[in-house]
Amino acid sequence: MRRIGVVVNPIAGMGGRVGLKGTDGKIAEARRRGAEQRAPDRARTALESLAEVGADVELLAYGDPMGAGLARETGFDPTVVGSPANPDETTSEDTRDAIRAFVEADVDVILFVGGDGTAVDVATTLDGLNADIPILGVPAGVKVYSSVFGVSPRAAGRIVARFSKTERAEVNDIDEDAFRGGEVVTELRAVAEVPVADQRQSAKQLGGGSVDSLAESIADAVEPGVTYVLGPGSTVGAIKEQLGFDGTTLGVDVWRDGKVLARDAAESDILDALGDRNVIVVSPIGGQGFVFGRGNQQLSPAVIRQCDLEVVASRRKLDGIGTLRVDTGDSDLDEELRGWLRVRVGQHERRLVEVV
Repeated sequence: MRRIGVVVNPIAGMGGRVGLKGTDGKIAEARRRGAEQRAPDRARTALESLAEVGADVELLAYGDPMGAGLARETGFDPTVVGSPANPDETTSEDTRDAIRAFVEADVDVILFVGGDGTAVDVATTLDGLNADIPILGVPAGVKVYSSVFGVSPRAAGRIVARFSKTERAEVNDIDEDAFRGGEVVTELRAVAEVPVADQRQSAKQLGGGSVDSLAESIADAVEPGVTYVLGPGSTVGAIKEQLGFDGTTLGVDVWRDGKVLARDAAESDILDALGDRNVIVVSPIGGQGFVFGRGNQQLSPAVIRQCDLEVVASRRKLDGIGTLRVDTGDSDLDEELRGWLRVRVGQHERRLVEVV
């Protein structure tokens, strides 16, 4: 029987759709902007997937709202190893307390729900206890760049039930203040034991090759009256420059007929700016291949469903990816987006790449 410890960071990812690029230290502002929790739904999906596998497992969980109730909802009878000091305002210390309790209970693997900040809390706590317990993340944060996460909540649930081997993987975090200012500053925070699995995501690559001619070709092809929703990243950032404005490198900007309609836009800003015809322009994350669901949660299902899609990438970036991935939080939309997609890689060249 495999003993699995489950802990959920209930506020993870709340800053994404409201344009905060992270929730660390920004939960009050996220709530002021109308942010809603997304981590509990992601946790529920992972636990449902774990239950469907039908493996012989024993679940240990932290008290509500950090996992126990969600485990019961999905058919488990978890052993509750502790509870947060203030259920209404959970903190990173609550996550660390949960990990200490799991180590004391001698679990075989820890399934956590959150983003890179949560991954750091989990991994560094284990380091401090000299514990080599494997960990796996259910992707729920705004920043999910470390290689310790499943590619989706369902994949994470399957992996913790079935894995047979482990390996070491890096846990990186991004300085959120620098990130909000348009700069990616990463720091290696820990190295953790993780399951070996095809459905575990790779670490983010920060380089992508030359994109000058690609950006120029996109800018030359813009159509009058069309609203362009321009995603984050250096590739699309080059397109913004070609369109003649100083865009937010790590945010979403909306442009139409030579005018910036929304800069560093939240989901609500984008929806307000959409017109009769709309095009999302995005580039996959290097090394991971995610088109939606990593660092661009402002591009919500409600936005995506009202837009055509233009995916752009340098040849070098595509060579390092192989396939594309989507994780919008809407399983029906994810299924609609899967299949073969033409990705623009140059002024006159497109490549067929599968969205898996």
